[in-house]
Amino acid sequence: MSGMDHSSSSAAPSDSFNDQDITFTQEILPHHKQAVEMSDMLISKGSSVNADVIAFATKIKAEQSPEITTMTGWLKSWNQSTTSMSGSMTGMMSDGDMSALDNANAADAGKLFLTQMMEHHTGAIDMAKTEINKGKDNDAVALAKSIVSSQTAEITQMKDLLATL
Repeated sequence: MSGMDHSSSSAAPSDSFNDQDITFTQEILPHHKQAVEMSDMLISKGSSVNADVIAFATKIKAEQSPEITTMTGWLKSWNQSTTSMSGSMTGMMSDGDMSALDNANAADAGKLFLTQMMEHHTGAIDMAKTEINKGKDNDAVALAKSIVSSQTAEITQMKDLLATL
């Protein structure tokens, strides 16, 4: 995106993206933000949480934070809201789920984080598969393919890690 003029006179042509691209981006954006928030909650519990789980949360945060910036840029270039319109994305944790993670003691937090994040990733994969099948924007479809690949692998890693706790 560097070097592109983002003034209103040079907005992305409407034929480069479709409604599915907008919906996917508007839904996966808060989804990623919640994954970062969950990771921050776990990381803040400190060294008493299993080091491998902390490392995994740190990895998720490092991967998804730049994608948040990228997707926000897409929505702005498409002259679209950066706020989800549906509010019911699959895999999103409820306020109660988030409170449970926030209030969990260090011993339980790692297990809860992994269990919740597997559900969270499954929802992201479902949204990404829809984008792959119906999206038009090459960058959004490429991100969706990356999400399916990386988060499927991460679910396997989380299952393996959970089995050791």
